[in-house]
Amino acid sequence: MRNRFAMEVMVGLFVLAALVCIGYLTVQLGQMRLVGKESLVLKARFSRVGGLTEGNEVRISGVSVGRVTDISLDMEHFAAIVTMELRKDLTLSDDSIAAIKTSGLIGDKYVSISPGGSSFNLESGDMIIDTQPPLDLQELIGKYVFGDVGGQTD
Repeated sequence: MRNRFAMEVMVGLFVLAALVCIGYLTVQLGQMRLVGKESLVLKARFSRVGGLTEGNEVRISGVSVGRVTDISLDMEHFAAIVTMELRKDLTLSDDSIAAIKTSGLIGDKYVSISPGGSSFNLESGDMIIDTQPPLDLQELIGKYVFGDVGGQTD
């Protein structure tokens, strides 16, 4: 009887440890925040976002500095507004450029920010004005196939 009780306790502890590990991995892989930490929230207006989704990375010089938290439609300008949550210790000038890039040839999309040189800095909630939409690979292939790459007409 005592041996059976010890076995049940061991199995219970094993299951509990497994659940804790699964919970930890879920939080880490999902980039969830358990406690509210301060961050710099910036927005950028793009003409199109072409496959960018919430949760995609934001990078500066190839280094991950944040995540895309929301993508919405600006009904006034019919443009996509991308909201990004960045590390609080970043200081970006108001002439920074945001571009949507692709990791590899067919990889995930991410937002690449190129810092500017202005003496005016962006504050949390500000909008990055200079943006570059993603390269439309299907459009380029179509132009190549139909002979309109150079934009010249016969």
